[in-house]
Amino acid sequence: MSFSFDGPLLLVGAGKMGGALLEGLIARGFDPARVRVQDPSPPNDVAALLARHGIAAEARVENLPSPPGVVLAAVKPQMMDAVFPAVAALAGPDTLVVSIAAGRTLESFETHLAPGAAVVRAMPNTPAAVGRGITVCVANESVTPAGRAICEALMSAVGEVAWVEDETLMDAVTAISGSGPAYVFLLAECLAKAAVAVGLDGALARQLARATVSGAGELLAQSDLDAAQLRRNVTSPGGTTAAALDVLMAKGGMEDNLREAVVSAVVRSRELAK
Repeated sequence: MSFSFDGPLLLVGAGKMGGALLEGLIARGFDPARVRVQDPSPPNDVAALLARHGIAAEARVENLPSPPGVVLAAVKPQMMDAVFPAVAALAGPDTLVVSIAAGRTLESFETHLAPGAAVVRAMPNTPAAVGRGITVCVANESVTPAGRAICEALMSAVGEVAWVEDETLMDAVTAISGSGPAYVFLLAECLAKAAVAVGLDGALARQLARATVSGAGELLAQSDLDAAQLRRNVTSPGGTTAAALDVLMAKGGMEDNLREAVVSAVVRSRELAK
């Protein structure tokens, strides 16, 4: 794991995602003494993490012994315009800026930085909180292979990392992996409601739905087989699973609805980026 950059890591925004990234980095050996945190009021669990490692949460970071090696921008997208210009003034020529603010473009950060600044836009998702996230990144032309390696080391602290070269694809990424956990949680909700509808007690229904969704996800994660083959493996011809899938896979069923949902999310992501 390569954390080979000079200067401190400046975390701007220590909310749930920023805190998860910091916790993952420290667990992987990043020195807490190299961390500066700008956040006027981190949530209690993140505040406790900072306290355990002797990291102060500052309302505004104004003085650093040297320019930050990495600025990790993790504030809410709607707050970025108010917060980032002052942070940008701290950046040096070798500073790598990594943003996890949904919908904020590379250009929106470049505007506040010196020409040639290295910027990466990253889209993690909420399973990062348990180290099982996936982050998709896109870099501007100033990010070197070494910069990409640093970014990958940072983001892999909370899960898998993938890259795209075309920034416009980040809207699709947002719709799939960024919003995707909500689709899975909805599946668990609907499965529990269906269980109650066929006579099961509510507590047992929720237990079965949770265990089934999380267990199937873990099986998918550990298997070399793709999802379609795993589905076929559990589906006996003429059996109960086949009867259910006949409904879910019919025209206007799950596949069509999910495709429509993803398209709607992509459209909304493009609207929010304007």
